[in-house]
Amino acid sequence: MQKILVVDDEADIRRAFRRLFEAPELHVLEAGTPAEALTVIAQEQPDLVCLDIRLGAANGLELLRKLRQLNPRLLVLMMTAYGTTHTAIEAMKLGAYDYVLKPFDVPQLKTVITSALKAARDMREVVSYQPLLDKEDYAAGIVGKSAAMQEVFKRIGQVAPTDATVLITGESGTGKELVARAIYHHSARVQQPFLAINCAAIPENLLESELFGHEKGAFTGAGERRIGKFEQCDGGTIFLDEIGDMPLATQTKILRVLQNGEFQRVGGNQTIRVNVRVLAATNKNPEQLIAEKKFREDLYYRLNVMRIHLPPLRERPEDIPVLVDYFLQKAGKRPIAPEALALLQRYPWPGNVRELENVIQRALVVARSDRIRVEDLPAEVSEGRPPLATPSPETVAKTVDEAVAVLFDLARRDPQFRIIASVERELIARALQTTGGNQVHAAKLLGITRATLRKRIEKYGIERRLEVS
Repeated sequence: MQKILVVDDEADIRRAFRRLFEAPELHVLEAGTPAEALTVIAQEQPDLVCLDIRLGAANGLELLRKLRQLNPRLLVLMMTAYGTTHTAIEAMKLGAYDYVLKPFDVPQLKTVITSALKAARDMREVVSYQPLLDKEDYAAGIVGKSAAMQEVFKRIGQVAPTDATVLITGESGTGKELVARAIYHHSARVQQPFLAINCAAIPENLLESELFGHEKGAFTGAGERRIGKFEQCDGGTIFLDEIGDMPLATQTKILRVLQNGEFQRVGGNQTIRVNVRVLAATNKNPEQLIAEKKFREDLYYRLNVMRIHLPPLRERPEDIPVLVDYFLQKAGKRPIAPEALALLQRYPWPGNVRELENVIQRALVVARSDRIRVEDLPAEVSEGRPPLATPSPETVAKTVDEAVAVLFDLARRDPQFRIIASVERELIARALQTTGGNQVHAAKLLGITRATLRKRIEKYGIERRLEVS
């Protein structure tokens, strides 16, 4: 169970937090003064402190300074009224995780607190890179006895005590974030913050601001200065997940941080110096990205001081029994039938370790006996046929680009060729063929109304053409 401490001199605010966040997996603690807050923190060790900047006659910033001295890893979310946002920005400079404005935007407040609690878990839950389940009680671990995984463990042990940057590669679901957290937990920076940023999950136009902050007026909507993650994490470790999706312009700034330990906020000219260790991960081939001009070669060499590659699960089937045992001990401690385990070892696991864990969790839910049997496994596993993979956005975009290039080439060579009309006619005809002439289903497939579809059918004479064929 995680804990939130709300430090506010207004009882109504504390009650509101209890109403919003109290749950079986989350306990809300209260304090009305700095002295009470320090007592509760010493006794309860909360994961997150939500701290009001104005505590009656007391100053929340002074309490923040004390908390940062006592425990630099303790995450503090500042709360402030609209008229004191500049004070909240100063709090960010002191190491606050983020700040929220009063009156609260509840959805935004929940999003920020969810993110902060995940960051707190990342820092608190020790990741072992050689878990011994019968002797150690790790909340998370990287499991494997294969030669390939032993090499991974060796590299983690070599690089963790240093400040070297690390590039972690491997397919989705192989455990790249666990490797990053293991490096952090066994490093000299373990008493400092650890922040993970998914570069693919943040819109391109916001990623640079998220990492480096921005000045007031830097772009539309930038009403106040914002402190970025690098500045917040000074002295600690940043994990840049899916760095292969990072825009080239942002890559340039990352390179400067790695080279000189400095950057400028978006829209600013003040040079800011930080001491941050960078760990990065990608599920793409970095050498291929460089060849496609999507990734800076000089940044690659800066990140690739130590490369740790996680092999896909299909290449290390000998690890599957160990992983299954690990997930069962974590989730339910129910045995598995030998024939079910044999099926798990034959399955190719396109989703890797993450997919295996999900399958075990599902089997524990549906199992009707005291053990997991073949009938408790999903059909694709028992039949050995993984579901068809959804093409990635990059694959779809590439296919569309190639098709468009062909169409424009046709148009250049034949002045009578009309691209839009030709494509629209063919799409409608294919949709009708696919749905057996059912106009309702064809319209749904195309994303248009049935009335629009009927007009296009009449315009292009598609129905008559289908009847003749």
